[in-house]
Amino acid sequence: MAKRLQAMGQPRYANGFAVTLHEDILTLPLTWKRPTRIFVNSMSDLLHSRVPDAFIVRAVEVMREASWHKFQILTKRAGRLRRLSTTLSWPRNVWVGVSIESDRFVGRADALRMVPAAVRFLSCEPLLFPLPSLDLSGISWVIVGGESGPGARPMEAAWVRDLIRRCHEQDVAVFVKQMGTVWAKAHGERSKGGDMATWDADLRVREYPAMPT
Repeated sequence: MAKRLQAMGQPRYANGFAVTLHEDILTLPLTWKRPTRIFVNSMSDLLHSRVPDAFIVRAVEVMREASWHKFQILTKRAGRLRRLSTTLSWPRNVWVGVSIESDRFVGRADALRMVPAAVRFLSCEPLLFPLPSLDLSGISWVIVGGESGPGARPMEAAWVRDLIRRCHEQDVAVFVKQMGTVWAKAHGERSKGGDMATWDADLRVREYPAMPT
């Protein structure tokens, strides 16, 4: 997508997929008056090593100022998240999450538990393997999805069912987003497996976390 936008001459993607700071639009959410759920850096990672601490601090300050929005920060950089967890002041309208695609990375949830965020969430998308070692304590929300695109690997329905069961047992909201390209092809879908009409009834779970009082 970044290369496509670069080829189209989009000035924000002049550097392609290279990390680029756009400080001139950092305060843009302050101009959006309608309350919105904003996924931060959908094409990047706010905690990338090339993003300075000062920029992250300023971004969180803007989120605090724009208190009528809900911001979702998702990262794979669990080590940096752990380091910043006590130095940043996390506003209640900022949800913080980590990506966990296999049991190898369940330790990212330990770093997440250190963040004093109102909502801590896990993005198990793409879910490439079962997660038997995943500790859901302190987690508010789990998003589950299969892999999409060329060369996508399959997601087993049994892995999804296991997460749904464990989330419900521990009072964690769970959102099954899509089943992935392999599922879609096997069930006559043209999308990436997001048509719930093709799913078994017990997989049609789309819950949102309750905001703490």
